[in-house]
Amino acid sequence: MKSVVVVGAQWGDEGKGKVVDYLAGSFDYIARCFGGHNAGHTVIFDGHRFVLQLIPCGILRPAAHAVIGSGVVVDPAALVSEIETLHKGGVDVSGRLHLSNRAHLIFPYHRQMEKAAEAALGANKIGTTMRGIGPAYEDKMARRGLRVCDLLDAEGFREKLERVLREKNAVCQATYGVSLDSAALLQDTMRLAGQIRDYITDTAELLNGALAQGRSVLFEGAQGTMLDIDHGTYPFVTSSSATSGGATTGLGVPPARINGVIGVTKAYTTRVGTGPFPTEMPDLEATEVRDRGKEYGAVTGRPRRCGWLDLAVLRYAGMINGIDSLVVTKLDVFDTQREIQVCTGYRYRGSPIREMPAAAEELAKSRRNIGRFRAGARRHTESAMPRNCPRQRASICVSSPMRCKWKSE
Repeated sequence: MKSVVVVGAQWGDEGKGKVVDYLAGSFDYIARCFGGHNAGHTVIFDGHRFVLQLIPCGILRPAAHAVIGSGVVVDPAALVSEIETLHKGGVDVSGRLHLSNRAHLIFPYHRQMEKAAEAALGANKIGTTMRGIGPAYEDKMARRGLRVCDLLDAEGFREKLERVLREKNAVCQATYGVSLDSAALLQDTMRLAGQIRDYITDTAELLNGALAQGRSVLFEGAQGTMLDIDHGTYPFVTSSSATSGGATTGLGVPPARINGVIGVTKAYTTRVGTGPFPTEMPDLEATEVRDRGKEYGAVTGRPRRCGWLDLAVLRYAGMINGIDSLVVTKLDVFDTQREIQVCTGYRYRGSPIREMPAAAEELAKSRRNIGRFRAGARRHTESAMPRNCPRQRASICVSSPMRCKWKSE
């Protein structure tokens, strides 16, 4: 297939980076569609460990091109830091990294405002990564954001930035009682602009032209379906379209160009931050799975909440994304597990529900239907999966029309 989208089928952290890295050798372009530098794809390549937050992990393949699309919000400092890290690891991005001229920018004041907003929410905070991503998307939708193309005109950028800063400072003082620290922002930003100028291009023209020439494109998603701004557990979601539909809007490639959608799920479920989580495990079980699965954020280091596999979520993700192939990761975490539980559906106020609840409050109050699989604990390899694996696999495949593929770590 010439163009394939890889999406998370849960709340993110499913192992999409490893799947994209595995597939990247078969594609000419690997393109990031949405999100910001809160997406930490961890990849071990040529003896080096890379945590890639903005640049698609396909950049590690010497012949591949990496594209950051217009749907991504970009912190110039984070991007420059990532480029420098790659250079130190022996990866040359010259001529292979392409940054959309239409992508919106994240500035220090976005981070300041996000921290102030989260603090004001108190116990009701969303649990964001404090990277300024949400406020940058807010500016984008309010039509007051600054974009990568603005960096190419220093005088025009200065005028736009000063106008935005006046507004932001007034809002921040009136709403949160704090002033923004904007000293030296213009100078720092223009210095960073000089370091990324050579990568800026019209990525929609680039990708559509490549597809027209018969080249192949792998669309790299971030976060997961249940964090999608429209289809996730709102308001405990990210600020972008984290489903396969976001690939077309975030890169300017027509839907008809997409040949396939690969969903990625763990053999269990995790999520970061607050929000409903129907299959969440008790503390002791969650701690054991968290430690065996190394479930700590690649970007923030935050411990992830852990729960059993949720087939209701996978059915929903399959429908929303049009997933035709499913990759299951981290089966080996259950090496020593005597019993594995799987959620087959929900009940709300005593009655079964077929649709994914739109209200987070309803999902939080829903009760899970649980199936159990028993198996003797033993170590396994790629060719010898855990004894309960065939039954868990059958449960997934019966519950959805997706074709199940397998990957152990």
